[in-house]
Amino acid sequence: MKLKQILVAFMTIVLVVSCKTSPFTGKQTLNAYSNDKIFPMAFQQYNQFLSENTVVKGTAEAAMVQRVGNNIAKAAERYMTALGYPNYLDDYRWEYSLVKDDAVNAFCMPGGKIVVYTGILPIAQDETGLAMILGHELAHALANHGAQRMTAQQGQAIVGAAGGIALGDSRAGQLFNQYYGTASTVGGILPFSRSHESQADEIGTIIAAIAGYDPYEAPKLWERMKAQGSSGTPEILSTHPSPDTRIQALNQIAPRAVAEAKKFGVTSFK
Repeated sequence: MKLKQILVAFMTIVLVVSCKTSPFTGKQTLNAYSNDKIFPMAFQQYNQFLSENTVVKGTAEAAMVQRVGNNIAKAAERYMTALGYPNYLDDYRWEYSLVKDDAVNAFCMPGGKIVVYTGILPIAQDETGLAMILGHELAHALANHGAQRMTAQQGQAIVGAAGGIALGDSRAGQLFNQYYGTASTVGGILPFSRSHESQADEIGTIIAAIAGYDPYEAPKLWERMKAQGSSGTPEILSTHPSPDTRIQALNQIAPRAVAEAKKFGVTSFK
């Protein structure tokens, strides 16, 4: 079978088996992993991570993480219900942990397990800044970005293997094996990841606004992130949009978030 036929057959199977409709865009997304498969794995990894790191408890900062996390999760439930998905979060198990680490980072695992590093708190500055961070991380979980990334990476590996087998030791096969990984990553995986970050910024800012936090603080948060310095990696080679791209987008998202929050009776913000 020719390479083109292999790729077409593979992509047809993936599209038929793995397509799910996004509640946020109404478009089809590739996701080969159901919640009942990926959530237990994520919960296990989360517990292992906590056992290997120092979890901060009993402090004002730890209490703030819990409080803001709960507020954001409640707003997410209201938002999903308004979108017509009242049972969307039934399988989610929200949990928020503050971990002692100087890294400027936070992450959310599939199913709602969120970790905030102490190193990001000075950038957040206050409860509202933290709400923008937690809104973004929670949005990754709502949009099933983790499962989608796994699906994309699996597809990348399968297509790479199929192409290598089909072309064999020919000159074309050698070139394919040499360049496929880089080309598919730069042209596919990285843009896919950047789109997830942009979508999480939008969804997270809206949900934070519904929770009563000022969405105009989101671009200010990223101005502070930018002030920490750049990694020097060009945006095209990065998993994340550049700070300038995010600041520009968030300035456009903020008024929409205000309008969305108003639908839920929220007209003033923290």
